[in-house]
Amino acid sequence: MSSLGSLQIAARALRVNKLRSALTVLGIVVGVAAVVCMVSVGAGAQAEVSEKIRTLGANLLIVMPGAQNSGGARLESGTQVTLTEDDAAAIRGEVVDVQVAAPLLSRSMPLVAGNKNWMALVAGINTDYLVAREWQMASGRLFTSAEMDSAAKVAIVGAVIVEALFEGRARIGETFRIGNVPFTVIGVLDKKGLGAAGRSQDDIVFIPLSTAKSRVLGAVRGTSREALDFISIKVSDADDFRIENPADVLTARGATARILSILLIAVASVSLIVGGISIMNIMLVSVTERTREIGLRMAVGAKRRDIRWQFLIEALMLALLGGLVGALLGATAAVAIAWEAGWPILISPWAIILACGFAGFVGISFGLYPAHRAAQLDPIVALRFE
Repeated sequence: MSSLGSLQIAARALRVNKLRSALTVLGIVVGVAAVVCMVSVGAGAQAEVSEKIRTLGANLLIVMPGAQNSGGARLESGTQVTLTEDDAAAIRGEVVDVQVAAPLLSRSMPLVAGNKNWMALVAGINTDYLVAREWQMASGRLFTSAEMDSAAKVAIVGAVIVEALFEGRARIGETFRIGNVPFTVIGVLDKKGLGAAGRSQDDIVFIPLSTAKSRVLGAVRGTSREALDFISIKVSDADDFRIENPADVLTARGATARILSILLIAVASVSLIVGGISIMNIMLVSVTERTREIGLRMAVGAKRRDIRWQFLIEALMLALLGGLVGALLGATAAVAIAWEAGWPILISPWAIILACGFAGFVGISFGLYPAHRAAQLDPIVALRFE
């Protein structure tokens, strides 16, 4: 008998018992859906983590002031006033392989533009900071050397500030106030999204560091005007500083997501195996129910390999049908989860192909025994079966 003939007989046999066939493939559907969903969600999560790391800046390290003692108690890290621009210059000039050493001084300040007001982080920087953070400009320009030296009242604003103060239509040359000091917008930053601490990185205003010291921030909590919040560099520094790498947190989260995906795929694989066992059980029942049919086919000339192929094809069709339905459901679930979580939607065609292929392998593996049992029936005994 031709393969096409066996395929038609198998399809007809499955249509006769539609409900039983549907229940049989349920395990395969669940397993494949789980595999496709978890692989796709995991890929989206990895892409989100990679994007978060990219927004922090490659190989970015943070040099922070140490902690000081007060009344015999050690205060929180960063309370000791030890970092200055001179330190940043020394790091940049004396430490090997330092690309940039960018100082930063910041404070939350009220912003006012027309009848709009907003509370945001105002940070005094030099242009090296944006280089360290790999922060691109959406429009406008960076600070010039003359503006840095003269403490000019110019600002580069983030996307959240544009929405809050200028209703999303900030133009170069717009004016607003930081506290009581008027500033002119010279640039708008590309969106960065949430940072490692969960705070929007776009809710910020950058001004020249010299301007922050002399015109806006002044003495912060009793510290000198020379004191910095931290210095962003790309190499380690002396032992009397504490150095943190924000990317380490996100890298750890990415590793956790990968491990979780592997565990969930392992669980989904168990569902596939359970589905395969279900296929084998139903195929054994089918062999018993169709014993007379098998005996009749063998009596009119069907070979044992034809009987074997017929039942193998039925098992394979059940598995592939479950695989296709599961892949569709898994992809739909992955899209829904990614949309809800705000992650990129990454559905890998290879994940679908591998999941369906594994489902087919399970169908063939668990269909071998019922097919072999059907092929070994004695045609005389089979014809007499009631």
